[in-house]
Formats: sequence, C-alpha cells, structure tokens
Amino acid sequence: MTRPESPGAETTTRLIVGPFNRVEGDLEVRLEVANGAVAAAYVSSPLFRGFERILEGRDPFDALVIAPRICGICSVSQSQAAALALAGVQGLVPTPNGQWATNLMVATENVADHLTHFHLFFMPDFARAAYADRPWFPQAEARFKAGQGTSARRMMEARATLMHILGLLAGRWPHTLALQPGGVTRRAEARDTMRLLATLGAVRAALEERLFGAPLERVAALAERSELEAWRAHGPDGDFRLFLEIAADLGLERMGRAYDAFLSYGAYPSPDGPLYAAGRFEAGSLRPVDPMLITEDHTFARMEDRARPHHPFAGTTIPDGLDETGYTWCKAPRLEGRPFETGALARQVISGQPLLCDLVARGGGNVFSRVIARLVETACTLIAMEGWVRALQPDGPWCAQGQMPAQGQAAGLTEAARGALGHWLQVEGGKIARYQIIAPTTWNFSPRDAAGLPGPLEAALVGAVVRPGETTPLSVQHIVRSFDPCMVCTVH
Repeated sequence: MTRPESPGAETTTRLIVGPFNRVEGDLEVRLEVANGAVAAAYVSSPLFRGFERILEGRDPFDALVIAPRICGICSVSQSQAAALALAGVQGLVPTPNGQWATNLMVATENVADHLTHFHLFFMPDFARAAYADRPWFPQAEARFKAGQGTSARRMMEARATLMHILGLLAGRWPHTLALQPGGVTRRAEARDTMRLLATLGAVRAALEERLFGAPLERVAALAERSELEAWRAHGPDGDFRLFLEIAADLGLERMGRAYDAFLSYGAYPSPDGPLYAAGRFEAGSLRPVDPMLITEDHTFARMEDRARPHHPFAGTTIPDGLDETGYTWCKAPRLEGRPFETGALARQVISGQPLLCDLVARGGGNVFSRVIARLVETACTLIAMEGWVRALQPDGPWCAQGQMPAQGQAAGLTEAARGALGHWLQVEGGKIARYQIIAPTTWNFSPRDAAGLPGPLEAALVGAVVRPGETTPLSVQHIVRSFDPCMVCTVH
C-alpha cells in the first residue's frame, strides 16, 4: 500500500510491505520512501505469543519442555539455551561426551538452517520474472525456482540426510528432550559413531558436488575478497559460483549495510575453547562481551514498563493493552545502549575468519557478506562435526547429575543459526520466578529505542532502491532475507 505522506510532500510516500513470504513467522515493514529510495524503516513483529509468561511459576525443568516449542526450526538451540541456564543455576558442568553430542545436535540444526535459507528462502528471489533479462537468469530459474529448482530439491535431500544425526542422538526433531543441563540422555555406541561419520560423509559429498563444486576445506580456507573474484571468473561450477555472479551483477555488496557492530556469545565449546569465539566487534576492534551490560528497551514495543531499559534478570513481558506508541511486539535489545547485529557474519568476524574480516573491512555487513558468511560457516562447521564424532568415547559418561536449588539465577547463552540466543532464568522457592529470552532476530529486527536509534534491519534498509511501481521492492526483500529472520522466536 502506498500513499503520500503529506499533501505537500510530492516525492515522499509510505509503503507497507508484508506479510513477507518465505520467512519464519509474521513480519511487516513500514517504509518511508523519498526520491526512489527508503528514507526510514519501521519493522513490525505483529504476533504476540507470551512464552516467557507461560514459564513463570513452573518447575524449572519445565523450561526444557516448553522453551523448545517457541520454534519448530531452531528448537535444539532453544533447548540448549534452557539447559545452559539450568546448568548455571545448579553449578553443573556437562560431561565431555555430553558436550560433543550437544555440539553435534546444535550444529546439525544450524547447518540445516543455513542450507534451507540459501536454497529455499534467499535464492528463489533471483528466479523471479523481474530478473528475466539478466544473463544468469536461466540458471537461477532452473536451480532455484520455488517448488521446481533442481539445486533446491537436491540440497533438501542432503538436508534430510543430515537430520539423521538428530535421529541418532536426539531421538526426534523438533522438540527433543535429549539435551539436559549435564549433557545428553542417550549414549552413542561405537556403531552409532560409524553411522554418524557416514552421514556426514554423504552430506559433505552433496555439498562438494552441487553447492561448492570443491572440497569443503577449500571453502573454509578462503581468505581474501580477490579469491572470490577468481572463483567467480574461473572457479568450479556450482551454486556458490552462480551466487557470486548474481551478487556482482546486482551489486549486493552495496545493499543492506547497518552499523557494522557485531555480537556473538560463542559457539560449540571444547576443552581448547569454542569453535567460534565470543565477543563484540565495533569500530574495527574486538572486545569481550559482558552480559550484564545487555538491556531491553520497551519504548516502541507494545509492552508495559517503558520508563527505563531493563536487564533481562529484571525484565518483564507484559502486553500493554492501551498502547499507542509501540509499533511491534519485539523489544529493543541493546549492549551498552547500542544496537548490535548477530548471526553467521558476526560469528565469523569475531572468530577472525580471514575472508569475512576482509569483506567487512571493505564494505561492512551487507547482503553479500551475510550470505557468504553462512556458506563459509557451513563448510567450517561440517568439518568440525567430523572431529566431534571422532572425539566421542562410547564407554564414558554422557550426563552429569546435579541438584536444583530453591533459589538462584543464571543465563544460558549460545548461538543459534541466526545468532546470539540468551535465556535468563530466576528461581525462587523452587519455581521459575522470571524467565526472559532474547533471540537473534530480536537483536536484528529490534525497533527504535528511547534515543530514537533504529535497530539493525531498520538501519540496513535505509537507502534501499524502490523502483517505480514496486509494492514489495526487490532490494528490500534481499536485505530482509539476508538476515534470515525467525519471527516466532523474536517475540516468543
């Protein structure tokens, strides 16, 4: 829907975009458009769900059952965050086997999400008739047209193979109860480790044949922007090379830059440290993350308690039935009062992956660098998963036991596919007194705060081109989907 913003503003219009297809959950974006480009954006999560309120007053271990129901595509990550919060309250450390198995389960879900995003959510936009005049269009249409693309079908077969890992280790997906504060409920026997390696080998073969056309190690070793140019010009045929061609033609590196401020809680712990480091990156420098500096601002959320920002341990989730200020059910998370982008790009930059550090140094976080980060991370994570399987000791312990105290509080911080996920748990009198969740898309799709500072997506949309007659601008869709939103997690 478009209409003049005011009778005297001939070049300014308001454009309501949504609901978006091919995103998880409900999403609407209000755009102020001036002179053919977005001048301001307001991102709305229009569905309230209330899981945080549902958890209050329950047995703490009910979080392992209820929290994963927040989402059907990243439920393992929600399980892990809940388990970590419970472990923190108990002072419990998982067994080594429990940690390796948890890493494998979380990584399986995250890699599966990356494959789904690229093949089913992001790339089908380039198979639209609006791009029919581009030289790469026939390939894009053949490989990624919704419901018909050959690459999409084959990669979903590989994804289904990958999910066998969750069948072996978790028993079911989504909403498994296998992840516990002290590890996992099911041991993997020696024959199971062989099946796990065979499964990973089959997925590796599919990605090396169709997605990359090259060994995963070659993708993981990419270190400079010039190597991507060489791959686009002379590299092996595959969906990766096709994406590089499309990105160069459409200038995806010039779309969707936000604040270049990135946040990661760290992912996949091990005795030698996490595979992907924790930290915050801004103004070209890397610093540690202090979770006590995280707050949520309710100024433009349809929530009570707007007087000041709240740390999650002091946070509330009370809908405001008389609200006339808020434009979304999403709160505004801030770290030291500033918005941060989170996701695969944040993880890779904070971990020092050379290619992604080079891309961010040259052009910041944008549509191109976000997609490249997911693809590189897919290769790196699959390689690591093979090592975690080999580290399993079938005869060792799989789950440590602890005692839940009557009082306590802890945060469970992890990385879902879309970025930093935190559960903040307070126990009083043996029951959940308070439970607060900040999901990755809550960070990325946050509204403005009390200072009027837009969230990352709102900032990234400014400057997006709106062609004459467009009601759902292609540039806006590319930018939105580059963040891979999960709106059901956003307002849980």
